Amino acid sequence: MGLVKRSNTWWMSFMYQGQQVRRSTGTTDKRLAEAILGQVRVQIVEGRFFEKQEVQHRTLKELMDRYATEHAARRANHRRELTSVKNLKAFFGNPTLDQITPKRIVAYKNQRYTDGVKPATMNRELATLKKAFNLARREWEWCTDNPVCRVSMEKENNSRDRWLTVEEEQRLLPAAAPWLRELIVFAIYTGMRMGEILALTWTGVDLFRRTVTVFRSKNGERRTIPASTTVLDLLKHKYATRPGTADIVFHSESQTPLDGSNIRRALNIALDSAKIHDLHFHDLRHTFATRIVQAGIDLYKVQRLLGHKSPIMTQRYAHHYPESLRDGVDALEAGRSVSTNLAHAQVRACEASLSC
Repeated sequence: MGLVKRSNTWWMSFMYQGQQVRRSTGTTDKRLAEAILGQVRVQIVEGRFFEKQEVQHRTLKELMDRYATEHAARRANHRRELTSVKNLKAFFGNPTLDQITPKRIVAYKNQRYTDGVKPATMNRELATLKKAFNLARREWEWCTDNPVCRVSMEKENNSRDRWLTVEEEQRLLPAAAPWLRELIVFAIYTGMRMGEILALTWTGVDLFRRTVTVFRSKNGERRTIPASTTVLDLLKHKYATRPGTADIVFHSESQTPLDGSNIRRALNIALDSAKIHDLHFHDLRHTFATRIVQAGIDLYKVQRLLGHKSPIMTQRYAHHYPESLRDGVDALEAGRSVSTNLAHAQVRACEASLSC
């Protein structure tokens, strides 16, 4: 049993029930670290060193680092997850897990509101913290409680219904850099999310079958999207000009993955130049859905193309094609016409029988 210094912090190293235990003392003061180690020795001797001590020694940094490495890296939206991890660590610092209380989480929410963060973003960050604590509780056995479960999520406004008109598209594309223009066109004609587009590799592209496959969607399911002529021509050009070692379809000049923040920054510059307001990259996905609904495609097909698990998410586009409801009204008129004709026929038959 002893102390080891790591990055100016003293760590305890000792055997407990036949297993090697290494835990941070949380201090750079050696004398204080020795005192903490002494307390642990006493707890072990007196039989008071139980699992509950794990939550008192595991730190938030340990939790978020392990979550980022073992969980977030495997998710399709891993870039957003890593951003959430960064924001959480910046606010909370590096306390032990038992110090992350609902009160401190509410303070985090208040600070994010002060920063001007929207409810949807805040909920994603809280969801990341909740997932990390769930893993620590269920699989890693670091704690027995998830404090995030006792904090309410924020109410989101998901009624945004902004899409790019054809006239706006004709102004935006010339204003965008060539690499950004490719992303915009691809998003409009596939309805794929930014994370799905940036994660797309040539393995998911079949130029012969004219399809694009998303292997890891937001809901964890795989989906295949038919490629239109516009998308197919774009992909053929990308494939013909790609560097020999590049597996990612959309990449930087140095063949590294594109960064979402750089894309949003470049898009804002293009939007300003084209004098287009209040448009986000995700609105290009809405543009795809809105246009195909306006073209008369039924909502079930739209749901499959967008990869929505529930039709409720797809229903938001229903009002874009009121003509799809006209057959219901026409059926009512047709039924009324049949009833009227039948009534007239019965009257004529009755009159005929009387005249006889």
